[in-house]
Amino acid sequence: MSAATTRPKVLVIGCGFGGLEAVRALSKADIEITLVDRTNHHLFQPLLYQVATAGLSAPAVSAPIRHTLRREMKRGNLTILQAEVTAIDAAAHQVTLDGHEALAYDHLIVAAGATHSYFGHDDWARHAPGLKTLSDALAIRARVIGAFERAERCTDASQRGPWMTFVVIGAGPTGVEMAGTMSEIALHTLPMEFRRIDSTHARIVLLEGSDRVLGSFVPKLSAKAREQLKKLGVEVCTGCKVSAIDADGVSYETRDGDTSTTHRLPSKTVIWAAGVAGSPLGKAIAASAGAALDRAGRVVVEPDLSLPGHPEISVIGDLAAAKSYGAGEPTPVPGVSPAAKQMGRTAAANLMRRLRGEATNPFRYIDYGNLATVGRKAAVVDLSVPLIGAIRFSGFFAWLFWLFAHIYFLIGFRNRLTVMIDWAWAYWTYERNARVVAEPRV
Repeated sequence: MSAATTRPKVLVIGCGFGGLEAVRALSKADIEITLVDRTNHHLFQPLLYQVATAGLSAPAVSAPIRHTLRREMKRGNLTILQAEVTAIDAAAHQVTLDGHEALAYDHLIVAAGATHSYFGHDDWARHAPGLKTLSDALAIRARVIGAFERAERCTDASQRGPWMTFVVIGAGPTGVEMAGTMSEIALHTLPMEFRRIDSTHARIVLLEGSDRVLGSFVPKLSAKAREQLKKLGVEVCTGCKVSAIDADGVSYETRDGDTSTTHRLPSKTVIWAAGVAGSPLGKAIAASAGAALDRAGRVVVEPDLSLPGHPEISVIGDLAAAKSYGAGEPTPVPGVSPAAKQMGRTAAANLMRRLRGEATNPFRYIDYGNLATVGRKAAVVDLSVPLIGAIRFSGFFAWLFWLFAHIYFLIGFRNRLTVMIDWAWAYWTYERNARVVAEPRV
């Protein structure tokens, strides 16, 4: 019997931030690792909105999985499969792939990520796409660029309004970044490129259901972000609950005391950035392993990120409803990339502890802070520095900090160099050279 057949078989589903870190941590161990992902690339999601707004090309924020893990592949114990997991059988310790192949495991790490949540209105998806994948980003880019092209074709000025109105729903980091960048496109990139329309007259509207933007930041930074958005020409509307989305625009409600008022906003381009839900794979895990799901469809995990009654299965990243067990009461873990990376490393370490017969450790999230860019020379930074505490600032220096932090965490030297060159060129010229659209979507 070969060593490969006797070594523990570890299956990792998903090559996002969590899955990538788990594979890297496990690759030096004497185990057999299989990584399954439905795409062939690792995606740097924090910069995905730059692809959607034509600031960066797709390869600048992604990298082939096999190239990214080439050092791990050389160790001879890693197999990478491009496939989609369609079912999980916790009792039989196997998963089913999209080609109906059965794949057995001794230990399973699920890092399948998240998808869009339309809060029970899935029919809105066709009119208001969200931003999670490269396909999403390219489709949104086609909608945004195509809207200006359609406005140019309108011979009746009254018909141009909906094409020149862009609505972003949800004022979290993605929504704020999308709205700010779209305003920059209209104000600085496209002027003088059309004859019948003036792109500077475009309306960028940001709708948020709560009373402030960037709700995960402290109120002071949230207010700064709102001011910066207004300076960019973005119409910020908080306290607005979306009630309907169709091909011609958005309906939303506002409240004044006990009085509710419905508003209609005609628009041909609506972007959804309001909610996320766990991957559909979460339901498969819940059905097979008896795990609980939270309201967002995320899998409720034990302190060590495993499932109750199934210590061989760990769920990490955006799919996990995890808590951090540090000093004081356990606190929910946010759905951000640093948390996914830390969960990947913790799940890998606990797996190795189980193989050695040792007790596992609870997950402890180290929060280094939050970053969000609003637009050109505008961002907010909320850092947590050991022994010092919170450091919060906004404006130009916050934008520089955000810029270099994202370049640092990009995968691969080529991607870092490409992004630096593209951003430097855009800063001095306002040009966005990734505006090529293969197929019109509007």
